[in-house]
Amino acid sequence: MPCNDPTVCQLPVSKKTLLCTFEILNELGKHVLLRQDCGPVDTKITDDKNGTLSSVLPLLNNPLSQDFTVKMASIFKEFVVTYNRTYETKEEAQWRMSIFINNLVRAQKIQALDRGTAQYGITRFSDLTEEEFRTIYLNPLLKDNAGQKMRRAQSVTDPAPPEWDWREKGAVTKVKDQGMCGSCWAFSVTGNVEGQWFLKAGDLLSLSEQELLDCDKVDKACLGGLPSNAYSAIKILGGLETEDDYSYQGHLQSCSFSAEKAKVYINDSVELSQNEQKMAAWLAKKGPISVAINAFGMQFYRHGIAHPLRPLCSPWLIDHAVLLVGYGNRSAVPFWAIKNSWGANWGEQGYYYLHRGSGACGVNTMASSAVVD
Repeated sequence: MPCNDPTVCQLPVSKKTLLCTFEILNELGKHVLLRQDCGPVDTKITDDKNGTLSSVLPLLNNPLSQDFTVKMASIFKEFVVTYNRTYETKEEAQWRMSIFINNLVRAQKIQALDRGTAQYGITRFSDLTEEEFRTIYLNPLLKDNAGQKMRRAQSVTDPAPPEWDWREKGAVTKVKDQGMCGSCWAFSVTGNVEGQWFLKAGDLLSLSEQELLDCDKVDKACLGGLPSNAYSAIKILGGLETEDDYSYQGHLQSCSFSAEKAKVYINDSVELSQNEQKMAAWLAKKGPISVAINAFGMQFYRHGIAHPLRPLCSPWLIDHAVLLVGYGNRSAVPFWAIKNSWGANWGEQGYYYLHRGSGACGVNTMASSAVVD
């Protein structure tokens, strides 16, 4: 007899991890189950050395075994050495190891639910709780988008080439590291201005994020900010100094900007279309684009093209500003190439690859650029 009540239906017992999807119609507060699908999923987690941590997964199901404790201690020790971690006390080390084990399970779930080619696993952030990671590295102010209003950019009429990469054309500086500071907004904007100045003057300069942290009085330094406010601050201040002249400290200081030392200026800033085809066409002709995304899964991202399910990576909950530097396809999967600001020992040499064309993680919701005339 068929089981019509999904709340009491039992799935057949299986040794495999199953991923189930449900399609539910919500009409006037009533929920009707339209469709349910369950199938086995690949639950491999990648490791630093040989690619997989699949040997750990049976252990995660039996955390009381002696084998589990020994294996986990060994993997955690390798993490501590790889990422040069130090802890004050033995108790803190044990606490961090328990977080690390929980994070392996979280990475496994994120892996199972990703529709792209991304691999998730151990990263430099694997001993942080979700709350710590969000508080230290992300930017809660982005989701409100209450910054300066910008004019809409004119669309580029030329069609987007099939692929483009500004790194190959000399318009992108090396990957930087924002440190333990929620200053991604400043890195996203300086990256964009570096590209705009390169296209205008033919000179690639690494520009100062610290100037924005200290001198942009509308934004909140390490507590977050908005690209639109940062463009406005650059205009009001009279330009940006270089990284060499005004170096990054990763915390708020008093403003020591000197107009005489400013090496670049901007005239305006523009908001770009949310159509990803138009964004690609604009990028190929006009330079790297500042965007904001929902950073779901990025704590454990290692490589490949991420494509999280929309409910898990809502475009309304954007919390991290980054820089689109190119786009293309890998094995027929379309991607955006994204410069991040968490150092070169994160992701693919500091870069994140995200599915293109589906509005993944809100990548198209806050695209902008400085204008240099």
